[in-house]
Amino acid sequence: MDKASECCTTQLIDGDGNFNVSGLENFINEVRLKECGLSYAVVSIMGPQSSGKSTLLNHLFRTNFREMDAYRGRSQTTKGVWLAIAAGIEPLTLVMDLEGTDGRERGEDDTAFEKQSALFALAVSDIVLINMWCHDIGREQAANKPLLKTVFQVMMRLFSPRKTTLIFVIRDKTRTPLEALEPVLREDIQKIWDNVPKPPAHKETPLSEFFNVEVVALSSYEEKEEQFKEQVASLRERFFHSIAPGGLAGDRRGVVPASGFSFSAQQIWKVIKENKDLDLPAHKVMVATVRCEEIADEKFSSFTANEEWHQIEEAVQSGLVPGFGRKLSAILNSCLAGYESEAIYFDERVRTSKRKHLEEKLLQLVQPAFQLVLGHIRSGTVEHFKQAFDKALNAGEAFSSAARDCTRLYMVRFDEKCTDAVVEQANWDTSKVREKLKRDIEAHIAAVREAKLSEVTKTFEMKINEALSGPVEALLDEANDETWPAIRKLLQRETESAVSGFSSAVSGFELGEETMEKMISHLRDYARGAVEAKVKHEAGKVLSRMKDRFETLFNRDADSMPRVWTGKEDIRAITKTARSASLKLLSVMAAVRLDNEVDNIEKSLSLALLDSKSGSTVTDRSIISQGDPLASSTWEEVPPSKTLITPVQCKNLWRQFKAETEYSVAQAMAAQEAARRSNNWLPPPWAIVAMVVLGFNEFMTLLRNPLYLGVIFVGYLIIKAVWVQLDVSGEFRHGALPGILSLSNKFLPTIMNLLKKLAEAGQVPQTNDPPRNPAPGSKSFASRVGTSSSVSSTGSSAVFPEDATEYSSTSKED
Repeated sequence: MDKASECCTTQLIDGDGNFNVSGLENFINEVRLKECGLSYAVVSIMGPQSSGKSTLLNHLFRTNFREMDAYRGRSQTTKGVWLAIAAGIEPLTLVMDLEGTDGRERGEDDTAFEKQSALFALAVSDIVLINMWCHDIGREQAANKPLLKTVFQVMMRLFSPRKTTLIFVIRDKTRTPLEALEPVLREDIQKIWDNVPKPPAHKETPLSEFFNVEVVALSSYEEKEEQFKEQVASLRERFFHSIAPGGLAGDRRGVVPASGFSFSAQQIWKVIKENKDLDLPAHKVMVATVRCEEIADEKFSSFTANEEWHQIEEAVQSGLVPGFGRKLSAILNSCLAGYESEAIYFDERVRTSKRKHLEEKLLQLVQPAFQLVLGHIRSGTVEHFKQAFDKALNAGEAFSSAARDCTRLYMVRFDEKCTDAVVEQANWDTSKVREKLKRDIEAHIAAVREAKLSEVTKTFEMKINEALSGPVEALLDEANDETWPAIRKLLQRETESAVSGFSSAVSGFELGEETMEKMISHLRDYARGAVEAKVKHEAGKVLSRMKDRFETLFNRDADSMPRVWTGKEDIRAITKTARSASLKLLSVMAAVRLDNEVDNIEKSLSLALLDSKSGSTVTDRSIISQGDPLASSTWEEVPPSKTLITPVQCKNLWRQFKAETEYSVAQAMAAQEAARRSNNWLPPPWAIVAMVVLGFNEFMTLLRNPLYLGVIFVGYLIIKAVWVQLDVSGEFRHGALPGILSLSNKFLPTIMNLLKKLAEAGQVPQTNDPPRNPAPGSKSFASRVGTSSSVSSTGSSAVFPEDATEYSSTSKED
């Protein structure tokens, strides 16, 4: 025996009935049994001890089972069950050598192991060789009779056994031809079958239902060795292609796939050892279940260790994987196909069930990656939708149209990418992710719609503010009976213009009628609120406005020229007119009148605040006959929401207004009094008569001495020049004390200026003209003084144009 042959033989069950699990696994791996599927056969041999079973197997299958040494005596050679592989036979054939029956080593207790090993051989073998001596045929108590009873009895413990081939090998054939021996043997076999107790279901079942019986005769190995070898070689030929239809092992209905042989053999022996009936169909299902689970676990582990799967799993963490569904489906197909190829020979129902379970485990493993891919597709689609949507809006496309087109386009693109990501083996529903995408898109559209509408609304609100703010302020500056009608007309015109523009601007949003009405109503309310807010703001400055109006009307005439208080103006009438106008402004700003409602604010203010002698009738005064109408916080017929200035506030404002404008009135009256005094500069007639009577002597002296007249005339010119230069009449126009103070400051500079000019005139170079007498010289000096006075007067007019004008005006009036 060579080393290779030794490796292909193992003891399957030892003499104590222990199953050699590790030895069987090593044997199966050595002969690569698991790769055979159903393409293998199992042959076993039974027979009395020392009947040459091992010798027959070694010659028939070229195995290396231990043979009995005839020179040492006849004794037990094979203990338990041994397993080997038949050399040179296709398909792969496993050969089991069973311990011989009726051995003296076991004594009377051999029947237990005999039946167990026989049952085991029938359960796992396709072909059973029954080795028997030729001289035992026809004998009632021959060794083959107990053996056949054992075989048929244990057969009854197999539920629904498959059809097994029984080959009766007649050893040491005599001269009696096989044709004569075979009928006797078959008759003995039939009698044994008929006498074996059977369950009710098989009372009438013929032997042929369970067994294919064949008979083979061999010559004596010791006496006719060459003839024996020729006959064995002929028999060996029958084991080639034994699993083909019509072959010795052609019935493959209950065959256990090669990958399940080890587990099946272990479980069968376990059941036999526990002395239980062996249900082969149930056993077949059990083996299929265990082996299919093992195969499924192997394939699952193989998938989890797959490098390509790890790359895909890692890639989906950071982004979309192109061709995800196709790649993953290919890996899953490969894994499932491997399972199918290994489990194809097991029970179909079990195989399908375990395949489904494996598929579910695999899909459960890859589903998170699929969900990540869907998430990447969804988020990417949302981002691309946002970009496309913004681009469409920036290009001027209508909002609703752009939203519909972009939504339709990117939902289709999402479906296409989902199709690319779908795993063939899975029936995962992407509708939830699709719905979430749709919700995200709709949420973005709603957010953009709200932002755009808010932007449009703010734009038109700004336009309304711009259109109303300035005009309303200008109308309030006028503050007359037409102010509020003009404001209402302005509000209506600008509101309708804004509503028209707003409706056109939001037409592309395809808003519902209710929404559109609500937004237009908001715009109208905003316009009204803008006017009210502006009026309220301006009402806060009403006192300043009243003072400005009073100052304008009081200090300027009808041509808007500054008033000159000459003494002829009616300051009281002017004051009343200015105050009436200011009161009008207060009444206009006291309340909001956008609804064209009638109120008595102006009348109440006039009667309560203006002088009662202004012409108010007794009927008007009856309004305040019950008390002070302004001692209230509300106006009659005006709701508090529309009140800007309450009656009490009006009263306080008027009191403050009058106090702050009294100074202007007092100044005007003082200026008027000063003007009157400056215009009446001649003394009374009696003073003139007294001056003439008392100054008669001085007058006669002047007549007698003309030189005095010249001195007086020169003095007059000097005084006249100083008078003009100082603008004495103008300085006293504003009162005596202010005039004296002003003249005292200007007197010395003016005298110095005159002296300087006289000095400059005295330094003029002399000409060749003959010297003139003193009288003409005096006249020339007077002329120069007059000229200087004239120049000084002109210079004064240039420095004080307003005063000069007033002065000339005053002189003209005199």
